[in-house]
Order: sequence, then C-alpha cells, then structure tokens
Amino acid sequence: MTVLLIYLVVFAASFALVRLLVHRSLSGMAARKTVTFGDESAVRPDRVASVLSVLTIFLLWGAFTGSHWVPGFLHAPGPFVGEARFTYTAEADGLPPDDATVTVAVAPLGEEAAAPQVPEGEGWAKDDAASVTAWRSGLIRVDENDAAGRDAGHRVVAVNGEPISPGGAVMTTYGRVGMSPKGTLTFEPAKGWQMEPIWLPAPEAVVARLVEIAQNGYRDSTLWEHLGWSLWRVVAGFVLGALVGIPLGYAMGLSGWFRGWFDPIVEFMRPVPPLALIPLVILWAGIGEAGKIILLFLAALWIMCIAARSGVSGVKISKVHAAYALGASKAQILRHVIIPNSLPDIFTGARVAMGVCWGTVVAAELVAAEKGAGMMIMVASKFQLTDIVLMGIILIGGIGFAIDVLMRWAERVLVPWKGRG
Repeated sequence: MTVLLIYLVVFAASFALVRLLVHRSLSGMAARKTVTFGDESAVRPDRVASVLSVLTIFLLWGAFTGSHWVPGFLHAPGPFVGEARFTYTAEADGLPPDDATVTVAVAPLGEEAAAPQVPEGEGWAKDDAASVTAWRSGLIRVDENDAAGRDAGHRVVAVNGEPISPGGAVMTTYGRVGMSPKGTLTFEPAKGWQMEPIWLPAPEAVVARLVEIAQNGYRDSTLWEHLGWSLWRVVAGFVLGALVGIPLGYAMGLSGWFRGWFDPIVEFMRPVPPLALIPLVILWAGIGEAGKIILLFLAALWIMCIAARSGVSGVKISKVHAAYALGASKAQILRHVIIPNSLPDIFTGARVAMGVCWGTVVAAELVAAEKGAGMMIMVASKFQLTDIVLMGIILIGGIGFAIDVLMRWAERVLVPWKGRG
C-alpha cells in the first residue's frame, strides 16, 4: 500500500510538473488541439510521460531493494543492522525481581555476526549477548547464565518496563521482542520498508543473473534457445488461432445460421482461462509440443473470432448500400468493403491475442517442457531463485512489447484508414 501511495503521488506530481514546464511552451495548432472522440490522431502517447513512468518504476524498485544503482537518499528505510539492546525483568522463586540487559549483534543478510562480549553485571539476572541476521529472528535463552534457572521458577515478566507474557511481544527501537508459549524470548530486528532479496532482488542482481545465464545457459540450454522455443510456440499457436478464428468470425458476422450455431460455443469458451484446459490438453494431446501449441491455439482462437465478428458487425451499412448501388457483387463487397473495414478490429484482437498467448506460454511450458522462458520461471520459483523469475518476466514482457510495437507498425502500414471513418 505504501508503494502504491508513493506511485500515485509521483504520478500526480509528474503530471502537474510536465504540464507546467513542457505543455505551456507549446504553441500553434499543437497547443490548440483537443480530444475529438472517434479521432485516434487526437490522442498520441506522451513520450515524456512514458520515460517518467519507466523511470518511476525503476526508482521505486531500486529504492525498496536498497539498490546501489539508486542514490542512497532515495532508499526506503532498510532493515536494522548493528547492535541492539533491550532490558528484561526476571523473577524467580524466593528472589526479588532483577533487571538485565541483552545485547544483540545484527548482521547484514548473507553475513554472520558473532555475539558481542559483555560483562555479566551485578544481581542474579546476568546480562546476555546474542547474534542474528537482518530479516531473521532468533531465540535468546536469557535464563542459561542467570543465577536462578527455570528449575528455580525463572520467568521473564517485562521487557523495557512493559509487561510480557507467553505468546506476547513488545516493540522496541531496534525491533520486536517476543515470547514463545514456553517463555523463551525471541528477537526480530526491525525490517524497515525494504524488501528482502528473496522476495524482490535489486535490479543489479537481476542484471547479473541475466549476464550469467546469457554466458553459461540454464539447465543445459542457452538463454537464446529458451527464448526461441517460447517465441516459436507463441507464434505457432497465435497463427493457428488466427487462421481458424478469423474465418469463423467472418462467417458469424455474415450469416445468422453460423452465428446462431457457433455463438454459444464461442461465448462459453471465451471466459474459460487457458490454465483450466491444461488437464484436458494433456489427456488429449500428451505432453509433447503438440499439447503446448494446442493450448496457445485455444488462447488465441476465441479472441480472434470475436474480433473478426465485431469487425464485420461494425461495418457501416451505408457503405454496403453504396457498393450495391454501384453494382458490386457479394464477393466484391466482401473484398472491398467488409474486409478493409474489419481489419482495424482484427488487428486490435491480434494484439490482445498475442498478449494472452505470451501470458499463457508460462502455463503451457509447465507440461514437461525442457526449454522455454516459462520453464525457466517455473523451475526457478521452486528453488526460490527470485532473480531468475524476475529476469524471465522482464524478458517475456520485453519481447511481448516488441511484438506489439511491430504489430502496431504493421497496422499503420496496412490499415492507414483506421480511425478515419
């Protein structure tokens, strides 16, 4: 929630600042142009906003992981490291309550700290020392060196003057002091706001892992082989889905019989997630490449079908009547009116279908895949190699974005009339 609030604040501040400094400097028609509904040329991506968006995400990522690539003054509060101290009050049978101090050496993650040497102090409750690692917790047996142990009714009743009982806890400046159900103290250093590397590694750790896998490969295959296999499966499933889905969508848009026959099937299968189909695909097609491509084919099929049907249904009837008035045949109307006017919707559906296929490839490669970006992610997640998981996600997202840019370019070249009525 904290990260989300910071992101929203940065978004609002960036929007206000860019409008104040950049947009005010515009002049001429660019400054006077307003949004015209239905005119796609009226809204273009603001490249300044795009750069700031990516930079904000990177800075938040680095700030909440303590990245060396982000200036230290931007870092979120990290976990406590150093020497922590707290005082406990102990009671024993036949003895007055006594106080003692515990000194805990907290080491950075991945390092080991030795318990500091401390004098025992006066009184029957002796001072203690322990060590723990940041983001971890440890037991502190304060009774072991006290003059009266548990056999003498030793029990801790307060920490830093605050009462404590089994199952309870006291928050100190350095972290949380808890008590187990059996009365043993535990110390957990303050974690701060930064994420532990096992949950979210820093950007440099992900880049280092990318370089390592690019050089040495992963599970007996190079990085490019993994990405190539995933790309091949996605493209094959998408192309097959388009080859079947587009003609089916045209038929449903042009024929009441086809629409009545296939509409229940399409509308029934459309909301079913591809993940739910994995058991059936394994039973029907096995665990080879055919099963993976079939799963991606089904992910793209219904989207392409609905996109083509929507494109046909959206053709203005006035254009069809004009073509009939000029003597066009049904084949000519299909070729020169319906197909050109439906292509914008089909391209939009293709971009959505490709995105869904990329999202499904991870699930598809769950089925006994030996190569693929999805396979890397799933195997790494089992061993809590979060840096490899993030690396795979970034690579899949980057390739998906590149394909989307390519498809948008193809749309501008092949369908220049989109958004122009």
